Amino acid sequence: MAVHASGRRKTAKARATVKEGAGTLRVNSKPLDVLEDSFRRSLEEPLRIAGEDVYSELQIEVDTEGGGKNGQSEAARMAVARALVEHTDDDDLKREFLDYDRNMLVEDPRRTETRKPSQSSKGARHKQQKSYR
Repeated sequence: MAVHASGRRKTAKARATVKEGAGTLRVNSKPLDVLEDSFRRSLEEPLRIAGEDVYSELQIEVDTEGGGKNGQSEAARMAVARALVEHTDDDDLKREFLDYDRNMLVEDPRRTETRKPSQSSKGARHKQQKSYR
């Protein structure tokens, strides 16, 4: 039975599918060893915490889109952790993830503030300079 889970970070989204398999992890149809070092390390964190006995007989597929590399890696990490918790249905594993880093299971609600009209093109709260002399 396949388990689907999603994770979001800033504007990046990731969807993870976990099913019985040969212990492989693929991101956007690429194997883990092809990915960048930082991306690989962040994806290995939930696997290391769960233990090899949990993921060695699972096939994990992750699809990411939007945002940048760091946001995508954080979103993928969250999706994998959520999928492992849902697949194993283990409260101890969930507690371990939360104790290690709460952002493995809980999304960060912060988003960029929208730019306000009639001010400046530089950001949400940036005002045009004013000269008094």
